[in-house]
Amino acid sequence: MTIEGIKNYLTMPHGFFFFLDSRGLFANMPDERYLRRAYRYRLGCEPDFEHPKNLNEKLNWMKLHDHNPLYTTMVDKAAVKQYVSERIGAEHVIPLVGGPWESPDDIDFDALPEQFVLKCTHDSGSILICRDKANFDREAAKAHLRKKLRQNYYLKHREWAYRDVPRRIIAEKYIPTLGNPDSFEYKLTCFDGVVKIITVCRGVPHASLNARTNDNFDREGRHLPWYAFYRNAAVQPQLPPEIDEIIAFAEKLSAGLRQVRCDFYIIDGTVYFGEFTFYTWGGWIQFTPPEWNDIMGGWLRLPTDGAEP
Repeated sequence: MTIEGIKNYLTMPHGFFFFLDSRGLFANMPDERYLRRAYRYRLGCEPDFEHPKNLNEKLNWMKLHDHNPLYTTMVDKAAVKQYVSERIGAEHVIPLVGGPWESPDDIDFDALPEQFVLKCTHDSGSILICRDKANFDREAAKAHLRKKLRQNYYLKHREWAYRDVPRRIIAEKYIPTLGNPDSFEYKLTCFDGVVKIITVCRGVPHASLNARTNDNFDREGRHLPWYAFYRNAAVQPQLPPEIDEIIAFAEKLSAGLRQVRCDFYIIDGTVYFGEFTFYTWGGWIQFTPPEWNDIMGGWLRLPTDGAEP
């Protein structure tokens, strides 16, 4: 971490906790103790995990208690491809062009196409894009991937689904229209297999908060008066003509699950699956206005509410 990064941590409320956390000093802290402390520091209030009501409390309850082994498959960036192909068709899955590999040293770069995307199967944000293989720094890529493979992504937010994902590397087909400032993603949050929120995201994933927009709609296409972190676009986006197909795919993929977010892209008129997310924003969502935390919490039915285990 840079000196500037350390300064930013320490000037945040409770920044010292997050600085120590980023150095792995809480790796052995029990999950519930860690989540209570992190919740209090991130959201400024004490959580109720015994009788959770709002969405953030319930997402963290899921980390502690909802340990469906299927979740591990669904967040594994290699295994999920077969899972999704069997449910909505392989033509809606971005294909592999290499891997999985357990080590960067196993990658046969000469066998890969001229353009490709490398990523780890167990985390988020390890992506490397090769647009020109002749000028691609293979050794730097290997060093980056080694570092990512050493990281236990589960410890970052104690997101249980990631705990047992095998740490491997895959190469996907390069799609030039993805990950650009004018790219769109469609993130559909489902509760009990029903789409309740459609989030239209424009811009580069994981970009700074002023470089990306998110607009939320209900399943009927009505724009909803809230945002979290990324603000609404200055000009409200339109839902795509393919939205009914996207909703149908999301509901098929989320059937039988309490809650999951299903992400999609549209490439040359074809809908492609992106990924599943069980704990949006790590379960630390800062809603504006805040009542949407309670509204969405009412949609997530847990055994603590009398729902089936």
